[in-house]
Amino acid sequence: MAREAGASTATVDRVLNRRAGVRENTTRRVLDAALALGYLNTSEVEALRGPEPINLAFLLPRGTNPYLALVNEKARAFVERNYRDARVKSFFIDGFDPNELSRSIRRFGKSADGVIFMAIDHPMVRMATDELAASGKKVITFISDISTSQRHAYVGIDNFAAGRTAALLLGRFAGHASGRVALIAASRIYRAHLEREVGFLGLIEERFNHITVTATREGHDDREQNYTHTRRLLDKHSDIIGIYNVGGASDGIGKALRESGRAHEITFIGHGLTPDTRAMLADGTMDAVITQSPDRLFEAAVNAALGREGPQVPMELYLAENLPQD
Repeated sequence: MAREAGASTATVDRVLNRRAGVRENTTRRVLDAALALGYLNTSEVEALRGPEPINLAFLLPRGTNPYLALVNEKARAFVERNYRDARVKSFFIDGFDPNELSRSIRRFGKSADGVIFMAIDHPMVRMATDELAASGKKVITFISDISTSQRHAYVGIDNFAAGRTAALLLGRFAGHASGRVALIAASRIYRAHLEREVGFLGLIEERFNHITVTATREGHDDREQNYTHTRRLLDKHSDIIGIYNVGGASDGIGKALRESGRAHEITFIGHGLTPDTRAMLADGTMDAVITQSPDRLFEAAVNAALGREGPQVPMELYLAENLPQD
């Protein structure tokens, strides 16, 4: 193809992978050569002659949350494998600071055609979102939404329903035993975590009035903070019969449960199927994991930014008995 087009192999590579920096007439010669040599068919060539790929910035909260690390890993692999019409770069930021998130939305929004981020429901973030949307950029929230903003789409599960599902499971697993249930969240500034908590508390009150819920602790999706909160709860309350981790970094909670010797006495439900939660399901430390596929989550977010419908993101539930093999 390089010989046929009178270009270097590096230039051919840039054209076929839709990288920037190639003149229009050079692109045309390379694609003509690819078609003439049978390397690409007509529809593939037409797709490569189409509009330039859009540039998307994918913002993830920095920290020790294994699920978000998995989302980032899947996102990078998915872009390399599937998208010719979108270039996506992921960045880790301080996701619990509304000032930092709003600055990041503006900063990355200047050079990108759109921004995908896990939203904090805060006036400063809402203002940055509306400014970016008004400038013609695509703004997509994922996992956690933001209220009354001009964002183009939210991608994720129904978090209120997820919280009610966790409450139903925990109440049934506990049976008729009376006692306390502890809630650990990342932060209530995430609307997703607040909705899960509200859903959980509502169903516990409706269906399981023999269970008392302790005040929610905020662990900021950090395994060490979650570990410390859990150790203190277990030391203070001998009657804890269940723990619901509203956010991520369940490995810290699991570590505290195993050290206490009560891992198989206390029902533990959390979010995000990752290698650590999979292992805890297998050894009985965790009883259930509510999750959303990172692949589907990311694909739906990119498709929303491209203005087309993608796959829905259903809520998935895993127990030790139906744990997938891969």
